[in-house]
Amino acid sequence: MSNGIKLEERLYKFTTSCYRCLVCTKGYPEVVYEVVCPIYKRFRFFTYSLGGMVMLARALYENRMPVGESASEVFYKCVTCGACGEMCAQNDFPDSLWMQHELRARCVETGEVPLVNMAVIEGLKKDDNMLQKPKADRGKWAEGLGLRNITQEKAAVYFHVGCRYSYDEELWPALRAAASLLERAGVDFGIAGKDENCCGGRAYELGYHGEFTKYAENTMELMKSSGAKTIVTPCADGYYAFEVLYDMQGKKGDVEVYHITEYLVKLIKEGKLKPTKNVDLNVTYHDPCHLARKVDPWLRSKQNQIMPIHEKIKKGEMYQPPRDILAAIPGIKLIEMRRTKENAWCCGAGGGVIDAYPEFAEWTAQERLGEAKETGAEALVTACPWCKRNFLDTQKGAADMKIVDLIELLQQSV
Repeated sequence: MSNGIKLEERLYKFTTSCYRCLVCTKGYPEVVYEVVCPIYKRFRFFTYSLGGMVMLARALYENRMPVGESASEVFYKCVTCGACGEMCAQNDFPDSLWMQHELRARCVETGEVPLVNMAVIEGLKKDDNMLQKPKADRGKWAEGLGLRNITQEKAAVYFHVGCRYSYDEELWPALRAAASLLERAGVDFGIAGKDENCCGGRAYELGYHGEFTKYAENTMELMKSSGAKTIVTPCADGYYAFEVLYDMQGKKGDVEVYHITEYLVKLIKEGKLKPTKNVDLNVTYHDPCHLARKVDPWLRSKQNQIMPIHEKIKKGEMYQPPRDILAAIPGIKLIEMRRTKENAWCCGAGGGVIDAYPEFAEWTAQERLGEAKETGAEALVTACPWCKRNFLDTQKGAADMKIVDLIELLQQSV
């Protein structure tokens, strides 16, 4: 870990520095005093905040209380969006997320895990995915495309699809569009098809760190045998797992990791993709938590960048690629929501909440959809399959706002 301090020592230090000021729940500086923490806004009690979980964590570390059902419910209702860590002036490193991961690991050790989340993990153990779907169906999205399989042929780039994209047929058009764009740009890439496994990221976030290690090692072995040195993924969860969690656990090695939006910007700048067709659409963009807000603190910590919050909040690296793509598409007009980037309101699907507490996930998505409609945009664009799925489910077929994957917009223009 950074500065040579052991994780337990850093986390204990973090839990003793909370002022109970609730700054962790509020946006800064553009939306001062507007709540950006979904769990706090929904339940309006100090325990349901980063500060509250810090108090619980300290009590656990000092053996003043056991991990019981009430504490577990607080930990697992959190969408782990990372907003609190960006707001907290005491959180120079991503300690808030690490603390939440460790608290959930304690819940796993004591068996205090929501039954639905337990079932999801059992499905993962059985079929290597987080959607409890048959392993044999994982590669169906690519049928008829003639894509190279890296378990049989070498490739420079491994295109890792992810669980949600692999099994959610309503999202397959975006996935097939991504493969088409990579082919058009002449990228030497391959997929794993039915042999692709979960990245392990959601298992880690649920506290199942042993399962995470298993899947991280599986992915790296696949990379080694295929000869690929680069992973490109359209899944924001997968990107966070590969870029942050694998690195944090010493599993990443020298593999280069790109989210598809970051990679497509690279291809556009190199002239390998040229968006020239007009797409007349007024859009607003939703920032997925796993794509930027949960990634940038780790990148900063690796560079040992300790800075005041008012400076830290301006240093994000992964918020820009999706906006660069929108700017490159003729006819697209981007109208930002009032809470964006570090201040962005979560879609509600993270941290296993979409499975264990679907009503809360829907409530959270409904607030974001309302905010999107306030802009007057015709479409809400995102770059995460879990965000898109939760928005679609929350709208329940209503046609008042289109929910669009950024990849599909770019394909329309090239």
